Amino acid sequence: MTTAEGHARWLILVIKLPADPSRHRVAVWRELRKIGALSLGQGIWAVPEVPVFADGVRRALELTSVAGGQGTTLQASGRTDEDAARFQDMFTAARSADWTEFLADCGKFEAEIAKEIRIAKFTLAELEEEEQSLERLRRWHRDLTARDVFGAPEAVEAAERLRQCTDACEDYSERVFAALHSTDEDAS
Repeated sequence: MTTAEGHARWLILVIKLPADPSRHRVAVWRELRKIGALSLGQGIWAVPEVPVFADGVRRALELTSVAGGQGTTLQASGRTDEDAARFQDMFTAARSADWTEFLADCGKFEAEIAKEIRIAKFTLAELEEEEQSLERLRRWHRDLTARDVFGAPEAVEAAERLRQCTDACEDYSERVFAALHSTDEDAS
């Protein structure tokens, strides 16, 4: 949602939890981090007021209630254009950090595939492991794309890198099946 001035509207969550047991604080913290909420200070979080965050906000508030804590949700927007831009920039910077981490994992995935090809480890078990890793990258990309409501600049590169990871996995898959179907005569 946006204001009349075209600024994003935000949900501000004020979460107060008992000190013990700590597992409740950790559960709420994990849920808010999972949805990409921006930490503004101890127990204060913000997300853009768009539908993609609704379920995560609801879950965080439920976890807070179950823990015997208090959760308050406020609607907010920047008071000035500069405030609105600063808030959006903070959120986008957090998404940029997420995309940077994603890109690093893409690099690790590509390096792993290259290593398996270099050592000619063409087994179905290894292929299954690499396909699971690729699926994890796909889910992560899908989740980041949903949360990146303002369009961090790294998103375009991340989509391209995911395509490259997919191509590398398909190439590795073809090599595995070629190796499994080759005969001793093919090797000579």
